[in-house]
Amino acid sequence: MKFGEVPISEAEGGILAHRVSNLGKGKVITADDVTLLDKQGIETVVVARLQDGDIGEDEAAQLLAGALVGNTSGLRLTKASTGRVNVVADVPGLAAVSADVINAVNAVDPMVTVATVPDLHRLDAGSLLATIKIISYAVPKEDVLRAVDHASGGLGLHLPQPKTVSLIETYHGEEPQSDKGERALRTRLEALGQTLETSDFAPHQIVRVAGKLTSDPSDIICLLTASATSDARDIGPEAVRAAGGELIHFGMPVDPGNLLFLGRIGDQIVLGLPGCARSPALNGADWVLERLICGIDVRASDIVGMGVGGLLKEIPTRPRPRRSHE
Repeated sequence: MKFGEVPISEAEGGILAHRVSNLGKGKVITADDVTLLDKQGIETVVVARLQDGDIGEDEAAQLLAGALVGNTSGLRLTKASTGRVNVVADVPGLAAVSADVINAVNAVDPMVTVATVPDLHRLDAGSLLATIKIISYAVPKEDVLRAVDHASGGLGLHLPQPKTVSLIETYHGEEPQSDKGERALRTRLEALGQTLETSDFAPHQIVRVAGKLTSDPSDIICLLTASATSDARDIGPEAVRAAGGELIHFGMPVDPGNLLFLGRIGDQIVLGLPGCARSPALNGADWVLERLICGIDVRASDIVGMGVGGLLKEIPTRPRPRRSHE
């Protein structure tokens, strides 16, 4: 592509790089435009011109976006404009982003760029997953084709899978009256197009909680205890063991959300929710629950790896805010 300042007499057919008079940036200059600008005393303009082997910004962006998304369900591409195509989720899900692929694409040519949300970021219907932007008005076609060659598998969407989810809450003394935990969990599930099948209570005792776990047929059982789980041998994890299950992991390097635990009883998952899950604010349990709903296996190593980026926004109702420790 040729780019630079030219006399107005040589501007016809060029792409206007900067707004001049009433002509907007990106307009292809016509003979009438030249006449108009000449009458206004404008002597030079800055234009871009495609050369042999170049491909225009919109066509390049559309080609690359299509290659990145492929035939992924639940995603759509916006119409290319000013060298930009957005990738939008049509349904809720989790972003599937291959950093290796995106980095390889972005390394081909500085004028060819892809920006995305983080991998496994939750998307609502209408949320933006990525934007493909060709910075210059045109780029060499060979560079675009090289980027396309790297692009396969770059972007996708993990869709919610058919799962049954239940909630068991424990209590001290009389059965609790508050439904904050249930309402918060229902809201989280609804954001992914899911429903809460059942909600039940049990005294805060190992044997009683184990009994509820044993009789619950749900794919995912969420356990919200009256007292925070403070050890791998606390009521919640011990109830999982007593029900014939195993503890996969206790604790997570995400705040709020440190006191989460993950267990398994046969094919069922038991998600021990931290107390902050009673709030609708984002916490570590969201990251685990979302992955489970979308059929993504969560291992201890996955939870351990959530620390970078795991310092989340403080929950206003937190009993002991972080600042109180300063």
